[in-house]
Amino acid sequence: MADSKALTTRAADFSAWYNDVIMRAELADYSPVRGCMVIRPNGYAIWEQMQSALDRMFKDTGHQNAYFPLFIPQSFLAKEAQHVEGFAPETAVVTHGGGKELEEPLVVRPTSETIIYAMYAKWIQSWRDLPVLINQWANVVRWELRTRLFLRTTEFLWQEGHTAHATEAEAEAETLLILGLYRQFMEEWMAMPVITGPKTDSERFAGALRTYSCEALMQDKKALQAGTSHNLGQNFAKAFDVQFQTREGGLEYVWSTSWGVSTRLVGALIMTHSDDKGLVCPPRLAQWQVVIVPIWKTDEDRELTYAAANNMVKELRAAGIRTTADLRDMKPGAKYYEWEARGAPFRLELGPRDLANQSVMLARRLGGKEAVPMAGLAARVHEEMATMQRALLDAAKARRDAATLRNPKSRQEFIDFLEANGGFVYAGFCGDPAVEAEIKAATKATIRCLPSEEFRSPEAPTTCIWTGRPATVEAVWARAY
Repeated sequence: MADSKALTTRAADFSAWYNDVIMRAELADYSPVRGCMVIRPNGYAIWEQMQSALDRMFKDTGHQNAYFPLFIPQSFLAKEAQHVEGFAPETAVVTHGGGKELEEPLVVRPTSETIIYAMYAKWIQSWRDLPVLINQWANVVRWELRTRLFLRTTEFLWQEGHTAHATEAEAEAETLLILGLYRQFMEEWMAMPVITGPKTDSERFAGALRTYSCEALMQDKKALQAGTSHNLGQNFAKAFDVQFQTREGGLEYVWSTSWGVSTRLVGALIMTHSDDKGLVCPPRLAQWQVVIVPIWKTDEDRELTYAAANNMVKELRAAGIRTTADLRDMKPGAKYYEWEARGAPFRLELGPRDLANQSVMLARRLGGKEAVPMAGLAARVHEEMATMQRALLDAAKARRDAATLRNPKSRQEFIDFLEANGGFVYAGFCGDPAVEAEIKAATKATIRCLPSEEFRSPEAPTTCIWTGRPATVEAVWARAY
């Protein structure tokens, strides 16, 4: 049973509140291994729903799942110079196995480009073999110094897609296709609005030609990178000699992509929607969309309400609604408190009076209760879930828009907004990496992305917010996780 002490409030300490929500909702716990986490059933069920939805989206666009080894020869990482430089500080290395020192140390995968392209070099011979569209569901290890449950852990779960194409245009189309799928998933399933666009060169993935990201704004007005899609160009193909015979008979290197989202999305969901009572989970991702709580005083009442609750579970499950009945011998109020903290979108309270009236009390996680008829209950619950899903997305969009500053008039207004409020700042940027670094040092804000066309300001900024020089792009700054 969840801890009964009051949660830290978001206003008092957002970081402590976040940890309290995870513990109260029984989503995860700390592992004996520093920096690692144990994902508990309630948290893993949310990840399973995410995995299921994304897996369908990938397969519907022609991708297949495969699995590659956890261990990568250390020499593989060194084949792509930018890649090894980007990941070397985060790698865990195995030097002994079976009681003996290994001839070559093995890296525990921080990401799988190198091992996958070594295999693609064997599998791809001709233009007829392309495209290769493979996804992997796996765990990876990155030796993080500062960890936080779900957001940044030494080991985490994710999916990583790796594709190979005949042309740069096909690789770019694939990169943008996946970026769009991620955005669709985050908005339609997580009810979390995101902005998308390319990263600057200093923020792109190690070894990539271009990196695109989905950026969300949490309730504390800090940004979170929720997913990335990379056009790798021919860098890894050249490093691992992945060539194919063209239609014309020549030899070309493949153009490749990689893309991924991780269990960080569970942390994003928590920080986007939850409140001071505990977890708020969008219905499409909740472990239990409906929890039925029988209410009784006598043994006869208990028998009747339990039987009715079990029948209701069968009816709602048959209608595709994830439903459970809480039949524990506890006071109803304690159950209400616990299921609120665990994020159940809807609770159905069922007592003898409700049975007599052929109704049930519907309690919403976002607030409000009302008696609804048992007849047509499944259809009503589906309507309620759709309403809640929309309401969460609308509320998150409203919070994001309220915490967004477009085209500040001066450098000082830019600084003041980040200091006083936080959020997204859209402003002109001259494109100079030295200026980008200077802004980060002065404000702790980074360029989250260069917004895609649909997210840009109606009037393009003409001057750089920091230097006053002509702007080459519009950029979105924020302090971030």
